[in-house]
Parts: sequence; C-alpha cells; structure tokens
Amino acid sequence: MNTPRYSPHMAVPLTERVFGARDLGSLWFSLGIGLMVLQLGGLLAPGLGLAGGIGAILLGTAVGVLLLGAVAVIGSDTGLSSMAALKLSLGSQGAVLPALLNLLQLVGWGAFEVIVMRDAASLLAGKVFSEGSVLTSPVLWTLFFGALATLLAVTGPLTFVRRVLRKWGIWLLLGACAWLTWNLFDKADLGALWARAGDGSLPFALGFDIAIAMPLSWLPLIADYSRFGKAAGRVFAGTALGFFCGNVWLMSLGVAYTLAFAPSGEMNALLLALAGAGLGIPLLLILLDESENAFADIHSAAVSSGTLVTLKVEHLALAIGALCTLIALFAPLAEYQNFLLLIGSVFAPLFGVVLVDHFILRRRHAELAPRVGLRWDTLLAWGCGVVVYHALAKFAPEIGATLPALALAAVLQLLLGKLAGRQRDIAAV
Repeated sequence: MNTPRYSPHMAVPLTERVFGARDLGSLWFSLGIGLMVLQLGGLLAPGLGLAGGIGAILLGTAVGVLLLGAVAVIGSDTGLSSMAALKLSLGSQGAVLPALLNLLQLVGWGAFEVIVMRDAASLLAGKVFSEGSVLTSPVLWTLFFGALATLLAVTGPLTFVRRVLRKWGIWLLLGACAWLTWNLFDKADLGALWARAGDGSLPFALGFDIAIAMPLSWLPLIADYSRFGKAAGRVFAGTALGFFCGNVWLMSLGVAYTLAFAPSGEMNALLLALAGAGLGIPLLLILLDESENAFADIHSAAVSSGTLVTLKVEHLALAIGALCTLIALFAPLAEYQNFLLLIGSVFAPLFGVVLVDHFILRRRHAELAPRVGLRWDTLLAWGCGVVVYHALAKFAPEIGATLPALALAAVLQLLLGKLAGRQRDIAAV
C-alpha cells in the first residue's frame, strides 16, 4: 500500500479520510502508554500516595481527554494539520509563533523519548549481557531508537496505524499492561499502600496539573492524525477513550510500582522493578511502544515545520529525527516535570481560544474564518491566558493553573471575537 503524501497546508480529501473510532482508539491508547508515562506516575507517588495519585490521574486525564477529543474534531472538520488549522483562528502570520513553539517542544519530546528508551534498553541488556558488552552501550541504543522512530515518522501515520498498530501492536501492548497489573496485585500489599497517605510534598492541584499536562501536550499535534478521520463523533470517541484508558492505566501503575518496589523514587529503581516482572518482557514491549511516541513527535514536528518552509514532510522528518538523536546522545535525562508544565502554560490557553473560535464563533465552518495576517482578538486572549497561568502557578499553586487559564482565555475569546466580528460587519457595510 502506497501512503499518500499531503502537504501540511492541504486539506485531506474526504475520500482519503479513512480512520474510524477503532483506528484512532488504537493509536491514542498506544500513545497514552509509555515509559515516560510510568515515570510521570512515579513523580506523583511520594507526595500524593496511591489514593491521591490515582485521584489526580483520573481527574486530570478525564478533563484532558475531553479537550483532546474536541481538538481532534477540528482536524476531522477541516481536514487540515494542526498548525494549518491554527491559521483559521490566529491568522496566517499569527500561527507562526505556535508553529515555532510546537516545533521546539516536539524536538524536545522526541529527544526525551529516545533517552528514555536508551536508558531502559541499556538496563535490560545489562541484566542479560556482561558489563562492557557492546549491547549495553548507551550510544548503540540511542542510535537504534533514533533511527527506528525516524523511519516510522517518514512512513507516515496511515501505514503505521493500519499495518502495524491495529493488526498486532495493540494486542501486545494490552498483554504487557495486563502482565504488569497482575504482577502488582500478586506481589504488593495494595490495601496497605492505599491506606498510606502521601508526604504532602506535592499539592493535589499541582498533581492534577501534571496529570492533565499529558493529554494537553498532544493538543498541538492531534489534528495531524484526526484529519484522516471519517466522522467527528468517531474521532472524538476513539481519541478520548483510547488515550484515557492507556494513560490512566500506565500512570497509575507508575504510582503503585514506585510505592511498592521503588520507594526511593529514583527512575532507575522504578525501571529495575519493572524489569523484574515477567522476565522483563512486559517492559520490553512497552519500551518498543515508546518508539511510537517518538514517531508522533518527529512526524508532527516535520508537519509543523512544513508550514514554515517549503520542503517535503518526509525530508523534514529525516532531519528532525537526526536532530533528536543528536540531542539524546549528549543530553542527560533530567526531571521533566517543569517541562510539562511549561508546555501547559502555552498551549492550554491557546486551545481554549481555538475551541471557542471553532465551535462557537465559527460553528465548525472553516470558510467563516477571516482571511487576515493577524487576528488580534485571539492573540490577545491567548496572551492573557498565558499570563494568568504563570501568575497562578507562582502565587496560588494550591488552586492549580491549567483550567483557570484555559477558561479565562476561552471567555476572553468569546467576548473579543464577537466584538471583532461586529467591527468587521460594520466595515463591510
């Protein structure tokens, strides 16, 4: 099957929108799973404990996937990639800034994914091969996973989802998650862990912001895949349900495994605990699945940059994959909690603006978007949301920042958008 190539500026024809709920459910279940998701759950464990951590994960992910599914519908409504669709709300020039920010964060995420895969593979190899073996070399695994993710990104989402993920990849992932869950119930005293409170080092509201940051981190690229969706209802259901199940399952396992088997909270201790389950096979399968997350980062980074330069997406994917691999070779894996929150500070308010503009002001009609270079109403609402996010994060972290900033940006866009629309009507008369 030859995969059609679409310019980031071009809407996917209706005849080529082939993804149903099962396709998108499989894709987003897979993207909700990963070693980074497990490790993020581990970050919540000490401060919130098992009950508090799972509560924050359930609430944050539930709210996040509703937003994720809604933004996915924008892709199926317009047939446009994420950054091309933003031009409808921000103007052709206004969309340049989020495209650059998206490219920056996706290159960072792609490098993080390669680093996580490298460290896990080196650890697994160290349990099988002697120290000093070439198969335990971090450089070897960095190059391997960087090349694998780049290859997947070049082939594109249609080939990957239909040929790999839907046919057999999703079943391997379900088996790995089920095995890790069984091992946890078999070896850990979950009743005692549930009754033990966290140490209070992390407020619940901040835990919620960290949990919601996972689905929100996908907002700037989800339309790159949902533009291949058949119908809005199926796109929303498959996206929201798939990501919710995968993300809640794995992040909750990260909390529980950390408390039960890696109380120090160190990432290597968590990986060792996971490697001890099922001879390391479930961890190996999740490790291979991590390449799908890196594929999405690299592919969408190429699509985003394709809105800025006139090069083929597959060529851009090669260059960005190589860049992510180089960064992974030289950058250590640091705590990325602040990185997640920074992403939320920019894109959560942005998509509060975009959702109001698409669903309320334009009523899902792309042709109603004003053809301008800059839309000052949307840019102003977005900027105010970002300022409020950082103000709340600094001065009132106990109440959370993500939802208030998103809601404020949405309300401002509703008011400013209607005012700008009336001014355009008057000017037209």
